Amino acid sequence: MPHTRQRARFAVSLLIVGTASAVATLLLATGGDALGSSSAAQYEYGHPASQTAPVISGTAQVGQKLTTSNGTWSSSSTITLYGYAWFRCDSGGGKCGAIPGATTNAYTLAGDDQGHTIRSTVTAVNSNGPTTATSPQTAVVAASYPTGKQVDAKQVTPPNRLIVDDVKYSANPIRSRTTPTTMQVRITDSHQNAVQNALVFVQGLPYSRVASMQEVRTDANGWATVQLQAGQFFPRKGYVVLFVRARVDGQDVLGGTSTRRLVQVTVNR
Repeated sequence: MPHTRQRARFAVSLLIVGTASAVATLLLATGGDALGSSSAAQYEYGHPASQTAPVISGTAQVGQKLTTSNGTWSSSSTITLYGYAWFRCDSGGGKCGAIPGATTNAYTLAGDDQGHTIRSTVTAVNSNGPTTATSPQTAVVAASYPTGKQVDAKQVTPPNRLIVDDVKYSANPIRSRTTPTTMQVRITDSHQNAVQNALVFVQGLPYSRVASMQEVRTDANGWATVQLQAGQFFPRKGYVVLFVRARVDGQDVLGGTSTRRLVQVTVNR
């Protein structure tokens, strides 16, 4: 077969799979040496030429899924196949070893990846043969995020979000205009962890129904407590709508992991 030779670091082979119509799947094997920089690509005349390296997207945390792009390529003939491989590297992106079985464009980080960086390789094939390009390394893979436990608000970063999980009132319906009603708001994250130190703001709608309140922080169990004091136009009967916002200190009020929700409490004085 033309243009086929043994390479120093990579061996490339085609595996034919399928039933009536065969599907070509490219498998990339490596001896486990460092892959080098993301701009490195194996190229022979007539083969596809890498223009930009593959890029990995996703969160570098155990349990999270990473996805690699193909990068961009130029080729004198149609690229008929892309093959994928994933590599576990040291913190600087070197001393990489192939991850067994990771041969698609997505990879879910496992416990063995913690403390390492990850690279992907993409091999493009045309009628003349293959060329392999290497991605930049990811950030160092962090430990898995807890579920159903307690976390500090600073640990909640996108794509994780704050959630207004529960609301309680000391009186519902409210029957007194002069006695404040205690309102408790519980904040969790997308993984059902109670969030401590989230900032919670509550505002009655329209504004004249309930007196203004300051932002308060959630406790170790994710609860924030405010006092609902009747305003000038507090109703005698019906309900009061309350706007609830939770955010992480220092983040954009309308962005980041912040969340907003409308709730209501009934009134029957």
